Amino acid sequence: MGIEKRKKIRIWYQGFTDPVVHSPYVERLQAHLDEIAGLNVSIVFKGISPPASHLHQIEEMRCGLKAIENAIEAEAQDYDGFAMGHFQEAGIHEIKSLLNIPVLSLGEATLLYSCSLGRKLGLITIDPIFVSWHEEQITKAGLSDRVVGVRAMNTSPKFYMDAFSNKDACKAVIKQFKEQAQQLLESGADVLIPAGGLPMLLLAQNGISIIGEAPVVNGINVLVKFLEASIYLKQIDGLGISRRSNYKLPSSDALSEFKNILGG
Repeated sequence: MGIEKRKKIRIWYQGFTDPVVHSPYVERLQAHLDEIAGLNVSIVFKGISPPASHLHQIEEMRCGLKAIENAIEAEAQDYDGFAMGHFQEAGIHEIKSLLNIPVLSLGEATLLYSCSLGRKLGLITIDPIFVSWHEEQITKAGLSDRVVGVRAMNTSPKFYMDAFSNKDACKAVIKQFKEQAQQLLESGADVLIPAGGLPMLLLAQNGISIIGEAPVVNGINVLVKFLEASIYLKQIDGLGISRRSNYKLPSSDALSEFKNILGG
């Protein structure tokens, strides 16, 4: 098929944050995406309003449904790839069963690439409520034998908004992360994963890239580069999502009925 070298590649980067409410993060994230985007690649951040601000499964479902709706819109607008920048990846499997363009999430891209960096992984999330969620996510990805544990800081999205501009708040996040990282290192972790875009960006922008010889993975970079590669691979030989079982495309009637639920 060959790579369309002159075609501008567009990536829809879907977050579960709000560009206004979470502007300290979103503005820095968009600047970072612009910086790391490949040649002739444009990455556009899209948020959700109201954002995911309640730490509960029903909130994940609400935002996941909005992400699915936006994913359908991304393909309709001829985007070349869809990136879910939400580590918990609510709705990602449904999206893969709907779109013909490459689809990746922050969680799966980070976990899979981290397996190439070391034998044992350790995750650090922003709040204890997410621990069981990530454990389930790890099991679904088939990586239970590769993860030594999931630990949590006591932070929140609002706290990160302060940490991006307040040195004391930033130091508090880094201190908590290092404390949890030490516990994982003692449990045998070779690779450390901040489980979320907020801590990933904050830590990376403060030079926290390795602790105790274990790399601290900025999955935002991994997600973008994995998705760029997926787009090119699809152009080269049509390599894409398997339609054999889990990700079969829906019938036109099923898709129409689902869109009616979304109001579209």
